[in-house]
Amino acid sequence: MPATVIVGAQWGDEGKGKIVDLLAEHSDLVCRYQGGPNAGHTIIAAGETYKLHHIPSGILYPGTLCVLGAGCVIDPDVFILELDDLEARGVSTDAVRVSGNAHLVMPWHVALDKASERRLGSLQIGTTRRGIGPTYADKYGRIGIRAQDLLDEKILRQKIEIALAEKNVLLERVYGAERLELEDVLARSGNWATRLRPHLVDTSLLVDQALRRGARVLLEGAQGSLLDVDHGTYPFVTSSNPIAGGAATGVGIGPTRIDEVLGVAKAYVTRVGEGPFPTEIEGPDQARVRTLGSEFGTTTGRERRCGWLDLVALRFAARINGLTSLALTKLDVLSAFAELPVCTAYRLPGGLVTSEFPAHQSEFHHAEPVYETLPGWLEPLDGAADAGALPAHARRYVEFVEAELGVDVSLVGTGAQRESVLSRHGLAALPG
Repeated sequence: MPATVIVGAQWGDEGKGKIVDLLAEHSDLVCRYQGGPNAGHTIIAAGETYKLHHIPSGILYPGTLCVLGAGCVIDPDVFILELDDLEARGVSTDAVRVSGNAHLVMPWHVALDKASERRLGSLQIGTTRRGIGPTYADKYGRIGIRAQDLLDEKILRQKIEIALAEKNVLLERVYGAERLELEDVLARSGNWATRLRPHLVDTSLLVDQALRRGARVLLEGAQGSLLDVDHGTYPFVTSSNPIAGGAATGVGIGPTRIDEVLGVAKAYVTRVGEGPFPTEIEGPDQARVRTLGSEFGTTTGRERRCGWLDLVALRFAARINGLTSLALTKLDVLSAFAELPVCTAYRLPGGLVTSEFPAHQSEFHHAEPVYETLPGWLEPLDGAADAGALPAHARRYVEFVEAELGVDVSLVGTGAQRESVLSRHGLAALPG
């Protein structure tokens, strides 16, 4: 049985958590393949709201294994708090599995991230200041601390000593921040080791064995395609590969094991932090969309910048991910608008109009959106029992997206609840 990748097709915050939660009910494993607690999923189920940062959305289904792959970076304090919160609310975390090869967000990573962003001032990237970038930097510099290092006190002490010899110089002399003490970090690490030990396994082997026995496996990305470190709007990106290709390396399976790639996109678009944003809404409609869509970050609480749907960027995401289908979320938010601008092309410096995403960052930074205006429907969508019962103009909006991308819109989100997702086409991850 092949695996299915769920990938964000915009700048993150597309509603992946709810889509993963929906499909997890019919899955045996849900695997996170990259990112850290700089991303969050909000799930509303049975009147309860769950805000998850590390643990995959499948945790709400008993019997579903939840895997954090080697491509993830894990903040042990955040991870443990999440375990404790779920257990306190009656959700068992016995099914959580963590790769021993996953890197740890250490205290110096968080301290350096905060200090670096402050120092950049107006040139700051807009990180969540959770230490994610510095953790990945140490990973690729081959000086990182991995989860499995917690199981060997001698190796752990040596690695922390080496790290602090360098990081304290940076903290004190470059950033004027407080130094970190070896014994304090080691004491915290002892608690981490106790709590993480029962969850550490060879997740690559675990997922491979599951696939060989015909299990249904979901591979869940954090952030979104336009934040990919290689293919996103650099430097305003995350520090890993959220695109579908990152799923194979992040979990440790071959790319031939992946059959379905389901992209998730809002019916409009948002982004958090700095960086160019061609379709950003001007005037009072910006606040209107933000309020109607509750566009505030799960992890940071920051206001999200809101824009009209950008099909140029979405077409790019479909290409680099090889999307086999699309979930279009938050269609209900647009019910308040009589007219809906949709960006179908960019006008670049010099006057060239293109429907393809610019390869050069300077062109993208100065791209102007070319809009086609579609009629709104001005009625709520919560009464629609299926996609065919949506208002005619809502159906037209979805069909327009589908035709422009050449990708089936398989799922449509019409509300915040788990049940408010309508199916339009068959999807391999769903039964039947």
